[in-house]
Amino acid sequence: MSVPAPSPLVIVDAEPLPRQEEVLTEAALAFVAELHRRFTPRRDELLARRAERRAEIARTSTLDFLPGTAGVRADDSWRVAPAPPALDDRRVEITGPTDRKMTINALNSGARIWLADFEDASAPTWENVVLGQLNLIDAYERRIDFTDPKSGKTYALRPAGELATVVTRPRGWHLDERHLQLDGTPVPGALVDFGLYFFHNAQRLIDLGKGPYFYLPKTESHLEARLWNDVFVFAQEYTGIPQGTVRATVLIETITAAYEMEEILYELRDHASGLNAGRWDYLFSIVKNFRDGGTKFVLPDRNAVTMTAPFMRAYTELLVRTCHKRGAHAIGGMAAFIPSRRDAEANKVAFEKVKADKDREAADGFDGSWVAHPDLVPIALASFDAVLGEKPNQKDRLREDVSVAAGDLIAVDSLDARPTYEGWRNAVAVGIRYIEAWLRGTGAVAIFGLMEDAATAEISRSQIWQWINADVVFENGEHATADLAREVAAEELATVRAEIGEEAFAAGRWQQAHDLLLQVALDTDYTEFLTLPAYEQLR
Repeated sequence: MSVPAPSPLVIVDAEPLPRQEEVLTEAALAFVAELHRRFTPRRDELLARRAERRAEIARTSTLDFLPGTAGVRADDSWRVAPAPPALDDRRVEITGPTDRKMTINALNSGARIWLADFEDASAPTWENVVLGQLNLIDAYERRIDFTDPKSGKTYALRPAGELATVVTRPRGWHLDERHLQLDGTPVPGALVDFGLYFFHNAQRLIDLGKGPYFYLPKTESHLEARLWNDVFVFAQEYTGIPQGTVRATVLIETITAAYEMEEILYELRDHASGLNAGRWDYLFSIVKNFRDGGTKFVLPDRNAVTMTAPFMRAYTELLVRTCHKRGAHAIGGMAAFIPSRRDAEANKVAFEKVKADKDREAADGFDGSWVAHPDLVPIALASFDAVLGEKPNQKDRLREDVSVAAGDLIAVDSLDARPTYEGWRNAVAVGIRYIEAWLRGTGAVAIFGLMEDAATAEISRSQIWQWINADVVFENGEHATADLAREVAAEELATVRAEIGEEAFAAGRWQQAHDLLLQVALDTDYTEFLTLPAYEQLR
């Protein structure tokens, strides 16, 4: 008796896209389906484990390094695999979504690495998911160009030797892709983004002298890193590519992962290339996990929490020490400033802040750092050139002077700053403006001179939620309340309407964004991720 063929993936509720057949081939979809069958049940178990751990934090209001993995931390003998040549020098990395214009500009930017983003900088419309993959294939085949319909300006790739190396970031484990289903169950977005990219490009990248390199977002534990490692092992077996070809850099952007950095590198050691300090999501994770912890966990305005805050410094210094102890790259945080073509003085002040931030990271031992705009590449490059010179990295700086206790990472009350009324208004304004753009399919948005992504909206709505539930009193005597949030949100809608005009306002998703922000900021039950209810409204 013959074994029935496995069910195929089905495309659900999606209009056909131009050239989608080049991405959604029968063979590629069969590979993604096999990833889904093998690994989604474990993904589901790990998401349930997240909820259990969160409940434990709510009960204890503390975290510690894991006693069960003390042996991994104590064993000085193990290292991650040596970096391939294309990932040895990572002194400047630019981030951005995979639309056609950004693909060309990022590859041409002069940065060593481009984080090609299917996650926080990309709203996961079906068009962005599929055509983003197509743009990367076209870039590797050097058949990509773009003409701006407004300006008429044409964009094309520079010679191959001048292009950034691509490190692709798939979606986090918590997000599903509703348009690809197997037997009525959506496939995790992480497996869709990874699977399509790996299947189409792994051999193509090897032929170019590079490889399939990934950033792993929203990781909360070493067990989640173990799952990724098993995905990599299977993918390489399935396609006949040598084990260890995949390389992954893990974003340490959750507070729980900060306590498991060594274990995360250990689980991925044959495929690991580094860790990155992801600032906004890290703050969001602290608020989310310690939201029941009382006033000592109340964060001030997000812009007051710089990387020199004691608990943030503990996190970054531990990250550098951990990486270099294990032979991995330590990658610093984002410079999100967007230069203005009209305000040279504002640019000057901002550039000085960016330079100071990158100088500090280079001096602390980081091997590279992130920027959000091509104009910031030379500034970050100068900071790292001054420290590295001709060396590709500074992994030889072991930072054995660093000693971080468990309590240092959550000493939020060590920061001498308080929430302000202006910070409250900014959280509401940025939240509404970002969500509105996201609902229209844009994930990277310039707001008030900064490039914002989904992590921005998460920290904004989380701070509103936290300040209300902690009954924060601002310097002007106002209490953080649901009524005050509604009042300021209504004022922000009126401000936007006046700014952009009635026609543009009506054409946007402003009321929807306003309502969604208030929903996730005011609900008694805290929503784990803003993007979950937002995705239900994304069309």
